[in-house]
Amino acid sequence: MMDILLNAWLGLWEPFIEFSFMQRALWGCIALSLSAAPIGVFLMLRRMSLTGDAMAHGILPGAALGYLWAGLSLGAMTLGGLMAGITVAVCAGLVARHTVLGEDSSLAVFYLLSLSLGVLMVSTQGSQVDLLHVLFGSVLALNDDALWLLMGVAALTLLGLALLYRPLVLECLDPNFLRSVSGWSPVAHYGFLLMLVLNLVAGFHALGTLMAVGLMVLPAATARFWVRHVRHMLPVASAVAVLGSVGGLLLSYHADWPSGPSIVCCLAGLLFLSMLLAPLGVIRSRLRPRRHLRA
Repeated sequence: MMDILLNAWLGLWEPFIEFSFMQRALWGCIALSLSAAPIGVFLMLRRMSLTGDAMAHGILPGAALGYLWAGLSLGAMTLGGLMAGITVAVCAGLVARHTVLGEDSSLAVFYLLSLSLGVLMVSTQGSQVDLLHVLFGSVLALNDDALWLLMGVAALTLLGLALLYRPLVLECLDPNFLRSVSGWSPVAHYGFLLMLVLNLVAGFHALGTLMAVGLMVLPAATARFWVRHVRHMLPVASAVAVLGSVGGLLLSYHADWPSGPSIVCCLAGLLFLSMLLAPLGVIRSRLRPRRHLRA
C-alpha cells in the first residue's frame, strides 16, 4: 500500500522532475506570484480590481505591434506592452481630470478601444493561432529570457513595495490626507501604476492579456478571507498564488488542458473554498459567537 501511494505521489510530481519546460513554467509562476499577488492586494484595497483587468487589456495593441513587427521577440513585445499600458493610464487620467467623465468611465473607453485595436491588428495581419497566443499566452513556452524578465520584474516590484509600503497603505485609507501631509502621494500613485503595468506585461508573456490579471486579483481576494492586516495579506496572497499555479500546472499536464485557464480555475477554486471555510469565510463567521455590548 505504501509503495502504491509513493508511486502515485512521485507520478504526480513527475512533470517538474523530468521536463525542463515545466520547471521553467513553475519558476515563472513563482516569480509572478511574488510580485503580482501583492500588487493585487493593493488593487483590492483601492477598489481597483476591475481597473487591473482594464489595464491588462490596454497593453494588447502594443504587444500586438511588437509581435507583428518582430515575431515572438521578448524585447519588442515587452516594450510595446509597456508603452501601450502607460499610454492608456495617462490618457484615461487626463480625460478624467479635464472632462466630466469619471476615471472608471474614461478607463473603460480606452480599455475597449485598446482591446479592439489589438484584436484587429493580430487577426488581420496574423493568424488564429497568433491571436490565441496573444490573448491566452502559454506559460509552458517560457524560455530562459522570458524567465529572467519575470524574475527581474518580481525583484523590482518587491523593492518598490518595500520603499513605498507606508504611503501605499495610507493612500488606500485616505489619499486626500496623504496629499495634505506628504509629498510622497504622487510618487506612490504613479509608482504603483508603473508596477501594475510592469506586472501585467510580465504576466502577459506567461498567461496572455486575458488571464494575466487573474494572478493578481484572485489570490488577493482569497487572502482577505484568511487575515485582516495588510502586512499579512501580502505573503498570504503570494502563497495562494504559488499554490494555485502549481495546482494549475499539474492539472494542465495530467488532464491535457490549457495551462493559463487551468491556473486561473485552480485559483478560483481556492477562492471559493476560502469563502466557505476560512476564518473570515461564511461558515466560520456564522458559527463564531457574536459579542454583545455590556452596560
